[in-house]
Order: sequence, then structure tokens, then C-alpha cells
Amino acid sequence: MDISIARQPVFDRYRQVFGYELLFRPGPGGRSAGVDGDHATARVIVDSLLRFGIGRITGGKRAFINFTRDTLVRGYATLFPREQIVVEILEDVEQDPEVYDACRELKQAGYLLALDDFVCEDWANPLLRFADIIKVDFRATAPAARAELPRALAYRKLRSLAEKVETRAEFDEAIELGFTYLQGFFFSRPLVLAGRDIPGFRLRYLEVLREVNRPQVDFAELEAIIKREPSLLYKLLTYINAVAFGFRARITSVRQALMLLGEDAVKKWASIVALAGLTQDQPSETVVTSLVRARFCEQLAPHAGLEERAQELFFLGLFSLLDALTGRPMPEVVADLPLADDIKLALLGNRTRPFDVLSCVLAQERGDWAAVELYAAKLRVPEAEVARRYLEAVAWGTESFLAISATS
Repeated sequence: MDISIARQPVFDRYRQVFGYELLFRPGPGGRSAGVDGDHATARVIVDSLLRFGIGRITGGKRAFINFTRDTLVRGYATLFPREQIVVEILEDVEQDPEVYDACRELKQAGYLLALDDFVCEDWANPLLRFADIIKVDFRATAPAARAELPRALAYRKLRSLAEKVETRAEFDEAIELGFTYLQGFFFSRPLVLAGRDIPGFRLRYLEVLREVNRPQVDFAELEAIIKREPSLLYKLLTYINAVAFGFRARITSVRQALMLLGEDAVKKWASIVALAGLTQDQPSETVVTSLVRARFCEQLAPHAGLEERAQELFFLGLFSLLDALTGRPMPEVVADLPLADDIKLALLGNRTRPFDVLSCVLAQERGDWAAVELYAAKLRVPEAEVARRYLEAVAWGTESFLAISATS
């Protein structure tokens, strides 16, 4: 059975990733003839997710996994170590003694349980006594109710999770109201403050991005830029020396490092390090997501008939959240970068061939399987290949971020 997996981050109050909700779909295009929902979910969890390695998908964070009644009662959650998952019980799970017993056993074994789509009138729900986390649809809940819920849940020693938080303004509101966790794609649609000043050190990172995206890199100019920013110099040299490349000779200067790497590697890795430097007041997930998108777009280049432009597609994905990282509108950001016209147009939401590649990964992130099917068909890529490339990109992006962080 071919599997597609999407993941959506769950943040804590400090904008650090607490975990990821994993979204599953059996079979290309959602078709699962002859396979009921319970069996399809079990196959995804047991055969595919575990075979790939849940740790590579979540980067060691907890995985929020939706359980049907049967998969809950059959104890499939215990296939995972209790530290790895949050057992999410959907609102349509029929409650009966077997469900209560399953929840009680999981609770006693130390698993975290979450109830989905909780409403204020549901205080008599028997599952509350087993729950650790209560998920609330932030947008569908009336303002007065969502203001009261975090306090009411905290009184009962329950953690509150606001889901479907789609903008930075909603994120800030949920934090102010006291929600413990937040879930949604708010970082993909940042609240951009037009005209916001960029601190000096960030201007240096933007200079690096501009320089490495020129048709031909001027190594002397790039070296001069890096030397003017101590933190960038340290990160670049430490990363090259200790993590990524393993050269036999010790690298002792910026010029030596740049020449040993070569132009293509310099473009890619200097861009990643510079991008990481732009995110000191952003959720780390913003950088991880940028890296995942970059790798995914690069890998799909041959399938999209753009094999010669694989590195350009890497930058397309890498820069897709540059407005969030810099606090500037995307038109202003791309105007400063020497990118190809169709790459700039794609970043601005215009329909080009590169835009279709980027849209494919955005649909995969959201778990919008109809859109995945549409863009996979346009790109002439089998859906199973899209899913496989996405999972590989997730693992690569997570590992790359951890390596970058180790040099900070």
C-alpha cells in the first residue's frame, strides 16, 4: 500500500516545537478499495510509519496520532514508546466500556492522551478523566468561550491546545489567553509589518543571500561579507570543519573553506547558514520547514523537466518563508535577490512551472490530498514518489537544522 504522510507542527508558548500531528492517507488519491478505515490506519502506523522511522519524521519530537475506536481498543498505540507519541482521540470515537478501559490502560502506562474538538458544553465527557491535552478549534469557538477555556482547563489540571491558528495575530491572541500549545500554519502566512527596520546583523545575512545567488559568485566579496559578521563567520567555519564535509586538511580561513567547497556547495550551504541567522526571533520550525521545502523542490526538479535548474528550485523552497524570517513583504525581499524571473514570480504566487513544484510541497504539508494529486499530475510525478520524496526531505531538513543548531 502506498502511503502519503503530512505533518503539522504543534508549538508551545515559547514558539518551540512540542510535536507534530501526522496526517495519513492510504493509497494514491485517497483510493483504498477493499480496505476499511481502521485497517488502513493500522497499515500506515505499523507497516509504513514504523518502517520509515518515526524519529526521522518528527526529529525526536512527539507525534500526535489520530486513533479510531478499533485501533485504540486493539492497543496499537503501545507499538510506540510512550515518550514518542500523543494518542489523539477524535470527537467521533464512540464511547463505551472498551474505549474507557483502553484509555485507562494507556494513562496508567504513562501515555499522553488528547481529546480533539472539545466544546465548552462537554464537561461531562467521561474521557476527560483520562486526558492530558484538550484540543480546541480556535476559529470555530466563540471569543468569550475561547477566552474562558484555558483557565477552566488549567483548573482541572489539563493542558489546552488551540488548533487551526492560521495567522501570527491569532497566535499572539492564543498566547495571551493562556493556551499551552498552538497548532496551525500561522508561520506560513506571517503578519508582515511593512517598512519594518532590519537589524544590522540581518542585513549582513541578506547580503550573503544576494551574493551567493548571483550567476557567478565573487569569492572575494563573499569572504569580505562573512568576515564582517562574526557570528556568521563562526557558524560557517564550524559547520564546515566539524559537521558537513570532513575534509582531511583542517580549514583555517574563509577563503580556504570557500575554495574547497566549490561554487555549487558554497551557494547552497552559505544560503542555509544565512537563512538560519535570520530566525533568531522566529520559531525554529520556520527554518526546518524552509529546509524541507528546499530539498523537496530540488528532488522534484528532474521529474518536472527542470533537472538543469535543481539548485534554483532548492532556493525556491528555501526562500519560500523569507518574508516571515525578515519581517518584510515578499515583493520587497525578492527584489533584493538576483533570482530568475520565474522563480521570483513563483515566490510571489504567480503560476509558473516552479510554482507548481512549490505548490506540491505546500499541499503535502497541509495534507490536502486532492491538491497533491492535482500537482503531481501536472508535474507528471507518481503520487507515491511525491510522498517518498517528502519523507526524505523531512528527514534531511530536520537533520540539517540540528547540525546548524549545533554550531550556534
